[in-house]
Amino acid sequence: MDRSHAAGVKQRLAVALTIAGSDSGGGAGIQADLKTFAALGVHGASVVTALTAQNTRGVRAIHYPPPAIVAAQIEAVLEDFVVSAIKIGMLGSPEIVGAVAEALGSPSPRSRGEGCGEGQGDRLASCSGPSSGPPGHPVPEGEGRGRASRHRLPEGSAALIIYDPVMLASSGEALSGAGFVEAVRLELLALVDCLTPNLAEAAALLGEKVAASEADMVRQGAALLKLGPRAVLMKGGHLDGSEAVDFLVTSEGVRRYAAPRIASRNLHGTGCTLSSAIAAHVVLGMALPEAVAAAKAFVGEAIETGREVKLGTGDGPLIQAKLR
Repeated sequence: MDRSHAAGVKQRLAVALTIAGSDSGGGAGIQADLKTFAALGVHGASVVTALTAQNTRGVRAIHYPPPAIVAAQIEAVLEDFVVSAIKIGMLGSPEIVGAVAEALGSPSPRSRGEGCGEGQGDRLASCSGPSSGPPGHPVPEGEGRGRASRHRLPEGSAALIIYDPVMLASSGEALSGAGFVEAVRLELLALVDCLTPNLAEAAALLGEKVAASEADMVRQGAALLKLGPRAVLMKGGHLDGSEAVDFLVTSEGVRRYAAPRIASRNLHGTGCTLSSAIAAHVVLGMALPEAVAAAKAFVGEAIETGREVKLGTGDGPLIQAKLR
């Protein structure tokens, strides 16, 4: 086919939206999300919630746009694209949390319709598979405002919302201000289909100590479920052990995911990549439990690919694409 035929080709491409901060070093945030979407064959739209001046050595400065600009970006995307999944990352301020929650809380006929059309119900998958969590850890039913979970999405149905509650940079700098946690708890969590906190983020949202065991992770996941999200993926990458263990906690049970820990200093953007990979795999037709497994495998490959790569003089990012 030559270039003259291009105008006649029409193909519907799956769309995911990232709402997150920009990393000037290209390792995390919007940049990591868009690279992940592209690597997995999904078109990525983006809403910038923060401009950061950072590199492999740390964050130097952060600028937050007016909340109205954040809301306008969301509106512009949702009124034009059929968005099947929305990944939320760094929000930073209570005002931006509120703007995002308000923008996503209002149904959009193109991306957040509240019902399944005729014949579509069988295309929707349950959030949770059979319980496989540690014995003695029943999971209570979530108590937040509930939309029906939609984890295999027909076109025009409500977009799956995945929230990675970024509060600290990989280098340790704070990426959120006063009142942020309270705003997230009160305004955002009830809209979320899958929350993906690391151990420190889960502890901050609950006002507890950081989980020190797998049992603690499951318990905290169940506690977070009561705050409104339909599922919680507790990420145990910072827990000691030879394996990186995560737990998907829902009202129906617990699923454990384990993978060998890969020794690397190039881990910047790992959490962003995992959550955006989950979103991409859901867009491509997987149910949430399978999407988590596929995303975890994708992250493992990206860490392995980037393990010996030298980018900058500090701790670098993982690499979401095969190197030539």
